Amino acid sequence: MFVLGAAFFSVQAQQDKGGISSEMLDQIRQSYQGTSADKALRNAIGNNDIRKLALNQENMTGMDTHFSIRVDSKGITDQKSSGRCWLFTGLNVMRAKAIAKYGLGSFEFSESYPFFYDQLEKANLFLQGVIDTREKPMDDKMVEWLFRNPLSDGGTFTGVADIVGKYGLVPKDIMPETNSSENTARMANLVSLKLREFGLQLRDQFSKGAKAAALEKSKVEMLGTIYRMLVLNLGVPPTEFTWTRYDAGGKPVETEKHTPMTFLKKYGDENLIGNYVMLMNDPSREYYKCYEIDFDRHRYDGKNWTYVNLPVEEIKAMAIASLKDSTMMYFSCDVGKFLHSERGLLDVNNYDYESLMGTTFGMDKKQRIQTFASGS
Repeated sequence: MFVLGAAFFSVQAQQDKGGISSEMLDQIRQSYQGTSADKALRNAIGNNDIRKLALNQENMTGMDTHFSIRVDSKGITDQKSSGRCWLFTGLNVMRAKAIAKYGLGSFEFSESYPFFYDQLEKANLFLQGVIDTREKPMDDKMVEWLFRNPLSDGGTFTGVADIVGKYGLVPKDIMPETNSSENTARMANLVSLKLREFGLQLRDQFSKGAKAAALEKSKVEMLGTIYRMLVLNLGVPPTEFTWTRYDAGGKPVETEKHTPMTFLKKYGDENLIGNYVMLMNDPSREYYKCYEIDFDRHRYDGKNWTYVNLPVEEIKAMAIASLKDSTMMYFSCDVGKFLHSERGLLDVNNYDYESLMGTTFGMDKKQRIQTFASGS
């Protein structure tokens, strides 16, 4: 009893020492004075979207939309409420080349088709990861990571190369968007729930003596269930199809029969799959080095997210050279922070949160990355 009592008082003392005392709370409360300005801000923020209140009027002057270098494309592609930006961007690079090469009018590769196989491959990545870590306890860091992240709709350029390189491409009218492809959250939640259940089943089978061959057989059966769920949400991915190509004036040019791989070979960009590298500007890590993020890939037998870290000035020079060569840039960043979607403008001066909140937000890019404030 004495030992327990001493431990209790020790914990209590630590809590008292590091907690918010009544004196401290009185001091903290002084930061809000309830002035007329404070009350006006409180009323405004309590009844309005903070982004609209913080919109910087000094930054709303005319925006120059002239670009000295352009790569021709036709129409805007829309990922809707999904995390498929990586896929849309990669396909748009190939789309621009196909339009230019064949004089196409409105044309778009199906995003649902590679997304279907992306989700199937990621399901296999998870299940095989569970098999590979079957001897580790549930509280092992790798096992925890797997069960926390069984599936996602996000990705990188490496995923475009790995998925398209293995499964090919089809036109959008052959496998169009569905509600689940445009709004991925519900489908992802259900598939993830099932994958977690399957993961536990595989670990339970191993604990009861199942060998590798038996676990592999179970995995194939489990992937059959995931495949069916994906078909119900996204449609049946075609293995062959007939497609008519139209010119820029809307006149039919040729009707062709294809498999996804022959369509990739004719209308895709095989260089994009095997001859490009990903560049990153991450000031929190040393420049002029190649980095690889383990298990951050789209296929179990694919490549991890790999990039060369460079100063942003050098990436800008490469981007300009690529555009001058009529090659669109695959580009990604943490757009959610300062995007003004109505104007289509990315600018750190779009919103003046400092004036609205009466404080400063002074971290630079390196510090934002180190503290996980930035996802890029």
